[in-house]
Amino acid sequence: MPRAARKKSDASMYHVMSRSISEVELFRCDEDKGYYLALLKRYIDRYCCKIYAYCLMGNHVHLYMNPCGFDISSFMLGLNTAYVTYYNRRYNRHGHLFQGRFASKIVDNDTYSLTLSAYIHNNAKDLPEYSGREEFYPYSSYGIYTGKMKDIEGIVDTEFLLQLFSRDKKEARRKYWYFTESMRETGIMREVDEGIMKEYTENCYESGKKRIIRHKSPEKLIENVGELLGEALPQRLRTKFSRDTVDVRAFITYIMRALCGYTYGSICRYVGNMSVSGISRLSNEGFRLLGRDTRYCNAFNSLINTN
Repeated sequence: MPRAARKKSDASMYHVMSRSISEVELFRCDEDKGYYLALLKRYIDRYCCKIYAYCLMGNHVHLYMNPCGFDISSFMLGLNTAYVTYYNRRYNRHGHLFQGRFASKIVDNDTYSLTLSAYIHNNAKDLPEYSGREEFYPYSSYGIYTGKMKDIEGIVDTEFLLQLFSRDKKEARRKYWYFTESMRETGIMREVDEGIMKEYTENCYESGKKRIIRHKSPEKLIENVGELLGEALPQRLRTKFSRDTVDVRAFITYIMRALCGYTYGSICRYVGNMSVSGISRLSNEGFRLLGRDTRYCNAFNSLINTN
């Protein structure tokens, strides 16, 4: 019997949890946790998503995220696959690391949003050295919310939750800390835990159904990019060996992936005359292009603002 499709919505925010397989630590050392956070930063930048809270534990990860219209399954598949590649190479192992597919639960109101963040930030209470001082756990966003730690990686958007407490940041932090501490042993925390575990044990997933995210066809997207860059692009996209088209092709390939949610395979079929691995490399080059060419960076920002 096929499993039920994962509940999704282009406008939704999610509580996401990933767990390792039995008797295998997801993070064997702090360096592993640091690498995972670096990957998380890379993926939220690449696909223009937001993280509101996170906590990395020994065998699982909690994320409260807003994919901002990007496909949650594509995001987590890329993030987890990249971490497995690192982990297996580092520890000379093969095979699966994560226990089935990630669990996700839609966050649809402010009350659940705040309760969820408190749940995630209280996870560190299960670590003996951080029990009672959870905000000092360096692999959680709790200390960033209270001002005890700096967001060195630039991962967390704290304003989304803090503004629900006060417009004054210092006062908002104080109230958020009090709220989170007061929620630690409540029945609501157990309900959140049971809810995400239910999603996990049901192992829901998106079937093979294809869908386009952020509502732009390739033709429309390329038309928009051409207007922003002042060029006619359709033919240049398919010109494989022309050096002066490399940047344009890389940029378009990246935004088809990031803004339309296309898989590498579907981009490959659209572009033609390239392998999937070639499309992947081209997309990565398009992402790097944003950091070194203001022309493409400005075009990307314009596309984000109109999406």
